Amino acid sequence: MAAVSSPITPRYVLYCDACGMPPEYCAYSPDFETHCVPWLKTNHPRTFTKLFGNKSVTATADDADNAEGGGESTPPEPTEPWTTRERLVAFYTEYMPEKLDGIDAILEKYEGKEDKLFVALVKKYGPEPEDPYYAATSDNDNDDNDEEDIAKKLRGIDVAGSKKNKRRGAAAKMEKKVDTRVIVQKISRNRKKAVTHVVGMDTVPGIKLKDVSKALSKRFAGSSSVKDKEIIVQGDHLEDVAEMIVNKFGVSADMVFLDLDGEFVSFG
Repeated sequence: MAAVSSPITPRYVLYCDACGMPPEYCAYSPDFETHCVPWLKTNHPRTFTKLFGNKSVTATADDADNAEGGGESTPPEPTEPWTTRERLVAFYTEYMPEKLDGIDAILEKYEGKEDKLFVALVKKYGPEPEDPYYAATSDNDNDDNDEEDIAKKLRGIDVAGSKKNKRRGAAAKMEKKVDTRVIVQKISRNRKKAVTHVVGMDTVPGIKLKDVSKALSKRFAGSSSVKDKEIIVQGDHLEDVAEMIVNKFGVSADMVFLDLDGEFVSFG
């Protein structure tokens, strides 16, 4: 009787979109400095750091002239967030590259339970790598004046006990505490995708934005970043984020507001 061979598990290999080779061999490409480096830094920054360190790779004068002449020196910004598979590949590339060949088996095993999978991975290994799509779109928000609009609305919220007159000494310190206001807002991306924005955590005494961002990333098993005093969390977690701000960071519920279709509603 013929021996039954075991099924072969496909092995995942990361290839550079600029030269078509694995990142380990990008340095041998003639377009390494002008094409491979920008692509790797944008899409797989941690892989780039592991392979090439923090050194700055500068293009030659001829390459720069070619870029000015119409050659594409930087890759286009991503138009879609990572798929579940891409998120898992990025995570394993960061923490367990030796297990990349088992990605498909893991996805099949945890089909329908992907959120629980990422929660367990983040808890065991560390924060999830940031999706370059959300990093790019958060920067583009400045073009839409979203931050300015939120800031204007934030200033327009009446807080009980606030005073317009300036005070000195102990009264000034008390007034500073009263002026703490935090807004939690959901911004939709491409209809089905969304990110949660948190504005005003810098007004909470003794709070560091990076610590809050790290805690939110761990809690929701997704990327979280700080941009211009604003915390951006991947996914729709409007009320859960507000609840965490109150329970974990000690902010009064009366000082936390939800942005519901442009109307600010107190979480208290």
